[in-house]
Amino acid sequence: MPLSRIAMAAAIVLAGATLADKTAFAHGDVTPQPIDASELKQLGKEWLSENPYRGDPKAIAIGASGYNQNCARCHGLEAISGGIAPDLRYLELGKTGDEWFLERIRHGKKNSEGTTIMPAFEGVFSQEAMWAIRAFLESKHEE
Repeated sequence: MPLSRIAMAAAIVLAGATLADKTAFAHGDVTPQPIDASELKQLGKEWLSENPYRGDPKAIAIGASGYNQNCARCHGLEAISGGIAPDLRYLELGKTGDEWFLERIRHGKKNSEGTTIMPAFEGVFSQEAMWAIRAFLESKHEE
């Protein structure tokens, strides 16, 4: 085989290995990015059961930034899922949706084999940051 064919074959194998490696870890171990929610009303240590920032433009902006840096890689830009994780535009509005959202973002989710499919963010993000993300998601809601 001529040298150029060997080089071409090696490049194809290397490219395939690189793509396989990136695909396997596309939404795996990533470092959460901090969310600065200091401009929002501070909520204290007790977890609220309903979103205190619903409709608040400042919270929506902070939530959009936090979502795009931490959630969009799995749930999609603007909360439009590409199929890896649920499309969050369809979360219920109000208290029922708040309860589901808070349970999932705080405690994460494992599949039936025990593999983490959504990491837990309690202790990583503040309550204020989590509710800001929820405010952003509600601003994107669709029926």
